[in-house]
Amino acid sequence: MPAPLTRRTLLGQLALLGAAGAGASLLAACDNKPGTAAAPAVVKQAGDKPVAFRYPDNPAFDLVYLADSLGYFEGTQTRPNYIGKIAAPQIIPLVGTGEIDFGTRMVPLVISAIASGLDLKVVAAGGKTLQEAPHMKYFVRADSGITQPRDWEGKTVGFNSFGACAEFVSKKYLREQGVNVDKINWVVVPDNQSEQTLATGNIDIAIIHPPASGGAEHNPALRKLWSDYDLDGGLGGMAPYSGYGKFIREHPEATRDFVAAIAKAANWVNANPDDARKVIAQRLGMKLELVERYAYVDNLVITEPPIQYYIDILQNEGKLQPGKVQIKDVYTNQYNPFAKASA
Repeated sequence: MPAPLTRRTLLGQLALLGAAGAGASLLAACDNKPGTAAAPAVVKQAGDKPVAFRYPDNPAFDLVYLADSLGYFEGTQTRPNYIGKIAAPQIIPLVGTGEIDFGTRMVPLVISAIASGLDLKVVAAGGKTLQEAPHMKYFVRADSGITQPRDWEGKTVGFNSFGACAEFVSKKYLREQGVNVDKINWVVVPDNQSEQTLATGNIDIAIIHPPASGGAEHNPALRKLWSDYDLDGGLGGMAPYSGYGKFIREHPEATRDFVAAIAKAANWVNANPDDARKVIAQRLGMKLELVERYAYVDNLVITEPPIQYYIDILQNEGKLQPGKVQIKDVYTNQYNPFAKASA
């Protein structure tokens, strides 16, 4: 797997991409965008040692890697300690037990983990679903007769995991369209295998997330049905960052530094989407044309509607006892230095 980019390497690449003259101003603008508050400077005492937080080193575009590459952890009281690749379904359980200190996965997984007694909390919003930058896309084969929700009955659908957005957003929408979701065969297929699995006829429908959805989008053997934005306007697409409760309580300043750094990186991506696509193409060894746009919640300030959306879904699906988890149990903006300015 390609190693995380260094700051020097990243800035050099952006210079080659025509951003040399504007590089410094881009980063400065990211720090002080109109309407946002600059992250407070950390005055370190002599002998202070930065707190290392444990984080997966997965082959994906992630704000932690980007913040590290852009130097946003420099001069702060925290640094990432990459501990190797971790399978996506294991990230939230490992955050909740303290095997890793931060991780990013979808809201329903966090809610379910909290309901089971694990110690974690959402500390920063993440991805934002836009029409031009959806969180996931739905594909069928080009010669398929599947065109509408009711066509799903009796078909096999591949998606990346149970208990997350692909399952719950899809089932909610299909039920609203009068579809009996119990007549659908749901099977787990990793995102990076879904395009091929669908093209070879082993499944009838594939729900694929970026960056893997870019290949499916450009595959003439496949046809896109719709995106999650078409289903719920993006309400279910926030992919937040969660922290281990004990780490947050014992290292509040390091947690603030973590949230500030990834929020600055998120704003940089929003301001420079094409440069961000070039970064992920290099990191993952992908063709640039297959890398789709990423978008993030401004300043990564958490709002309640995306969380309530999944609390309601989990209760309606019988996965969560009513009243078991309150919305305030799930998240906090306490460690986000931009939160007050965005309120």
